[in-house]
Amino acid sequence: MKPAKGAIGRAVDQPDQRHRLFLMFGPDNAQARALGDRLVEALGASRLLISGASVKSDPASLADEAGAMSLFGGKRVVWVEPAGEDVLAGVTALFEAPPPESPVVAIAGELKSSSGLRKLAEGSPLAVAIGCYPPSDEDAVRMVVEIGRRHGLEIASEVAARVAASCDNDRALVAQELIKLALYLDASTNAPRRLEHDALDAVGAENAEGNMLRLADWALNGDLARLTGELAHLSAAGSEAIPVVRALQRRLLQLAPARAQVERGRSPNDVMAALGKSLFWKDKELLGQLLTKWDAKRLSALSERVGALERDLMFSPVPERDALGEELIAIARAARRS
Repeated sequence: MKPAKGAIGRAVDQPDQRHRLFLMFGPDNAQARALGDRLVEALGASRLLISGASVKSDPASLADEAGAMSLFGGKRVVWVEPAGEDVLAGVTALFEAPPPESPVVAIAGELKSSSGLRKLAEGSPLAVAIGCYPPSDEDAVRMVVEIGRRHGLEIASEVAARVAASCDNDRALVAQELIKLALYLDASTNAPRRLEHDALDAVGAENAEGNMLRLADWALNGDLARLTGELAHLSAAGSEAIPVVRALQRRLLQLAPARAQVERGRSPNDVMAALGKSLFWKDKELLGQLLTKWDAKRLSALSERVGALERDLMFSPVPERDALGEELIAIARAARRS
């Protein structure tokens, strides 16, 4: 089934035990994972990670894993990522098997409306299929307010808009930022605090930590000097890697449709003018440069590389500074060749 937009939160926060599959698809992988995380939290479950490739090679394994009892007791969620069309046979077997012990979360990325996996999930009462797309500015403000409330923060709309803009409307980054701000204000659900601009001025993402997010833009623009200088300041463990990669993904999602319009014959200036107020004023000059620097084919290939890098970083014990740095420098060099 495909829940209405207003029912998505309830579908993962109060999951129906009849649902065997939670399919998260669409270009916003950060939102997809955040929804999966909410399901895991709602169930008080552990997470069993398996790859789409393993399901493809042995379709029955998905139903077997979902039907197996946890060795250590307690609930668990079977998490499949990446889960493209190649897991269709495994999902079919899951639906045909007896009711499982554990639900399956599948992070699928973009799926066309003609996708067999998407059609199966949307049409089955045993599944929840949720499309994950970048939020509009209004949706992003509501998202910030909602996440802030969970951490004991009361946030006015204008403050929420500033938080969303500083995090590129990325749910995962917003959550990370609000956790930090809640700690700074000593806020909790039992002792809520009002988040004001002065707290953002003191520790917000627009300051020292937020500067790390500019790495993505410097790489895309081929600014090797600033990029290499800032990479030297990353922590040894590379704890900033995931936020930087997600900032890069958000910029690519912003660039791709704009570049597609250019390749359909519109001038870059016309495309930029149409974007208008939807752009943060500080980003307008940069986006105009990137629009002429990266064509659609190169953006698509880069998006695949960045997605692979994110998966590697997410499933390694700790994010690796060297892996991030090598990829960003490679992107910058490619940008300079354009």
